[in-house]
Amino acid sequence: MTKSSSSVTVRSEETTSVNRREQILEAAVVVFAEHGYYRATTAQVAEKVGISQPYVFKVFKNKEELFVAALKKAFERIVHTFEGLEASADRLLKEAIQAYVVLMETHPNEIILQVQALGIRDESIRQTMQEGMQRVTSLMEEKFTLAGMEHPEVLVSTFMANGMLCNIAMTLDMPELKPKHLEEE
Repeated sequence: MTKSSSSVTVRSEETTSVNRREQILEAAVVVFAEHGYYRATTAQVAEKVGISQPYVFKVFKNKEELFVAALKKAFERIVHTFEGLEASADRLLKEAIQAYVVLMETHPNEIILQVQALGIRDESIRQTMQEGMQRVTSLMEEKFTLAGMEHPEVLVSTFMANGMLCNIAMTLDMPELKPKHLEEE
């Protein structure tokens, strides 16, 4: 084998490994959302991906590490959504809420995962939730500040509180809990 074909093989294996990790994470989000952290198993995740359970442990050392990685993935999607948000000051809060509503519709399992994580006391999970919530809060406060909106800290607090209420409404399948001012006009 030539040096060139050897490096292509290594890159191909690395690409496969990265893709497999992403597949495991995507499956983990679904499995944890369906079964909850304590009832979900790595065997269920492996089955959903079509791999062996030992392969899951090759990528993640245990279920907690897998859950933390899935939770981080969920926060990345939220942060990415809000990073791309652009609107005038008079529309920014409404656009942010609408973007979150769309995210809840397109990625409900990630929202359920976050709601579940709120009740888990494992330190790494709790820390991941704190970091994720802080990232979203800081990002939105920065957006409100840059838009020149008055009292951005109050706006971000209102936004986060409404988001949490929406999460609970969705998780409990109780749309009547959703704040009425968030309904589409």
